[in-house]
Amino acid sequence: MTIKLGVMRTEPTAVIPDFQTEGAACFDLVAVNATPSGSGFIYGTGLVFDIPSGYHIKLYSRSGHGFKHGLRLCNSTGIIDADYRGEVKVKLVCDEDKVKWPKVGDRVAQAMLVKNVDTLLVEIDEVTETQRGDQGFGSTGQ
Repeated sequence: MTIKLGVMRTEPTAVIPDFQTEGAACFDLVAVNATPSGSGFIYGTGLVFDIPSGYHIKLYSRSGHGFKHGLRLCNSTGIIDADYRGEVKVKLVCDEDKVKWPKVGDRVAQAMLVKNVDTLLVEIDEVTETQRGDQGFGSTGQ
């Protein structure tokens, strides 16, 4: 099944995203501008998405940025809701001393259209028992 995702340019140099390979799960977002911000940069994409009702977009860091340069999204994963109609921007921060920031025209993030799951939150008096119970982080293995 193919879902149409509307994309509008707010800048003439904005790049309409596309999937780089046949098996790619995400499409890449390209920077049209870069503004220093705290310990990183905010990259404008010059794009507004017309996300269909019942869907959202997830933004992720590009794996090459993380492995090669220590770059990541400032909030790890971004969520663009279906009712948002502003420009999608990406803030990158760096976890390493030697920084190679992307430039205008570079790919700065990857994005995926995801179907929402209809969820009804219901208050309960107790939760079901599991083998793990309330054991915290690191409790399921070495």
